Formats: sequence, C-alpha cells, structure tokens
Amino acid sequence: MIELYTFPTPNSWKVSIALEELELPYEIHGVNIARGEQFAPDFLAISPNNRIPAIVDRAPACGGEPVSVFESGAILLYLAEKTGRLMPDDPRRRIAASEWLMWQMANQGPMCGQAGHFLNYAPSKIDYAITRYTKEVKRLYRVLDQRLEQREYLADEYSMADIICWPWVGLRDHHQMSLDELPNLRRWYETLEARPAVLRGRAAGAELAQEMPQGLDDEARKHLFGRDPG
Repeated sequence: MIELYTFPTPNSWKVSIALEELELPYEIHGVNIARGEQFAPDFLAISPNNRIPAIVDRAPACGGEPVSVFESGAILLYLAEKTGRLMPDDPRRRIAASEWLMWQMANQGPMCGQAGHFLNYAPSKIDYAITRYTKEVKRLYRVLDQRLEQREYLADEYSMADIICWPWVGLRDHHQMSLDELPNLRRWYETLEARPAVLRGRAAGAELAQEMPQGLDDEARKHLFGRDPG
C-alpha cells in the first residue's frame, strides 16, 4: 500500500494519475494547505520542503522499512523504477523522457505557477510580472506543441513525461492560455484526457477541495504565500 499525501493541485494530480496508470493500491491522506497542515511535524518528516505531494511506500521493492519520497518528479521516477513501467526501455527514448521530466519541474510548473499567482492571487496587479510570466508560459506551450508535431507522445511512447506535463495544461485557463493555435498540443492533451486512469487520477481526492475557502481568506494566504520561514 502506498500512502499519498495530497491536496487537489496539478502537482498532486501527477502522482495520483501515475498510481492509477500503474494500478498500484494507494490511500489518500489529505493535507489542507490552506490551513497550514503542510507545516505539521509529522508531514515535515515526510516532506521537509512542506509541499505536497509526498508518498510513503509501505512495501518498497527493496524490502525493509517504508520509504518516503517528496517532490512530484522524484515520486514519478520512484514509481517507474518500482514497477518497471512508464519509462521507456529504449535508451534514447528513456533519455527523452528524463529530459521532459526535468523540463516540467524546472520550467512548466514554476512558470505556470508564477503566472497563475500574479493573475489570480496577488493583492495588486503588477503589469510587469503578469507580462513576464504569461509570455514565458506561452513560449513553453509552443515548445510542447513543437515537440509533439511529429510524435504522439513526448518520448514517442506514453511515459511519465506525459503524465508530469498534462496536469498543468489542464489548468490553462488559470494562467490565461489557450490551445486554439496549438493543434499538436491540443491533440496530445485530448488523447491523455480520454484515458480512464488519467480521469481517475485527476478526480482522486477532489472532495478535499471543499476545504479550500472561496476567494482565499487571510489565513489561507498566510499559509500559501506569506508564512514566516522562522
């Protein structure tokens, strides 16, 4: 059994989708990030960066004590290694899948997150920040579209690279992006969206969203955006 510590966000959806695709049994533990549960000592012992998602594998392939993993990219690589699935066997395709995993963690996720923040949550509109991050997100969308021009999946076969990139594209309205002029990306997105495991993973833990206050109250803003690291 794998314990998934989660809240409904694109980063958490990556892991629940992977678990569904791999047909691994898992148990959801909600972490209400709007109420500061990510700072609880028990959770920090699993995820020292106080971020979701994180997992605890109670039956690791190596045997012995449970294994905890934090950071969504590291979790996907761990699950792929545990099962021998969703990372290509062909060396060149495996390199490509690894490249796009790192691309997502270093580029797509952070830039989309910043665009979404300054568009939707910043207490005042900062034109420079909005322009800076939305332009970069648009560039990254085109990078994906170009990559998919002559291939069905990012590493030619369905892999963790696709799973890690898909959720943020699903949140495109949040950072004011469209697929209207990106036919390759749209085709890829809809192909994944039609997969039953992707839909199950996207819906996993959806009821936890009811714990998020509408409009974000002061407490939520403190825990999400302004908590004193001391």
